[in-house]
Formats: sequence, C-alpha cells, structure tokens
Amino acid sequence: MRNAWLALTSTRHGGPTGRDGAAEAVEREALADRMREIDANNTAWLRAVIAEHGWLGESLVGPVGASDAWLIAQHADHDPEFQAECLELLRAAATAGDASTTHLAYLTDRVLCARDEPQIYGTQFWRGPQGTDALGPRPIADPEHLDARRAAAGLDPFATYLAHMTD
Repeated sequence: MRNAWLALTSTRHGGPTGRDGAAEAVEREALADRMREIDANNTAWLRAVIAEHGWLGESLVGPVGASDAWLIAQHADHDPEFQAECLELLRAAATAGDASTTHLAYLTDRVLCARDEPQIYGTQFWRGPQGTDALGPRPIADPEHLDARRAAAGLDPFATYLAHMTD
C-alpha cells in the first residue's frame, strides 16, 4: 500500500502520472486513508504482541520478524507515545545485540521529528511544514558530525542517502 501511495505522490518513485489532477487526488487520498487504516491495525497488533512478549528482537522472531516489528513501529506516527515506548524497547534490544542499530537510528529520528526536535541521523525527509517544498531532510542536530553518527549506526554517508532520496 505504501509503495502504491509513493508511486502516485513522489517524483522519486515515478509519479505523478500526469493523469487528470482531480482523479489522481481522489486516488491519492483513498490510498492515504487505506494506508492509515493499515498502520493503525498493525500498531494495535504490535502493541498487543509487545504487551505479551516484549520487544520482538531477533532472538525471538528472527531478523525478518524483528525488521517487520520495527517497520510497524516506524510507521505508527498516529500514536507517538507508543512509538516512543517502542524506541526505548528497541534501544535496549540494540544495546543487547538483539536488534539492528540501523533500525534504532531510523526510529530515533522519527520520534525526535514527531516532537519537532532536530533528528540525529538524517533519516527523515519531508516537503516542509506546509508540504509544498522540494523533498529535503528535516532539521539535523550537529550536522558536522552527522556522517560519524551514521557510520556508527551502520548507515551510508549522508550525501549518498541524500542523492537516493532526492534523485
């Protein structure tokens, strides 16, 4: 669902299609509504599973399952308190070697951006406060040391990521 929405809304992913603007807007909103519904359902499921089992680290669900759990938390923007709880659980799992430091970097930035604080790893992009600007990174704390932080988290240099996100 998210890929379909990106294809329709992002020039990076081949859209907009050039079709009738009104029809495309209706399709875009329908996809966004469906994506929000799926995210809410996934978040409710993850909340219940975490309540029963704790964070879904690699030792419990394997690398794919752990990645899926992180991805659900990453897209739980409608529930920032739960997202922040997941961040603390993920941080503990990463410290114990049971979760990806890359996932930790992305969720850290996501939670910081939700709080309108500068991100640390430069993973979160937006189209400005009105949603109309060119795609660019959300504000980044201490940009001089960004690539060192990214490397420690297992991320590519920021220039590489920036080119990927904006090409």
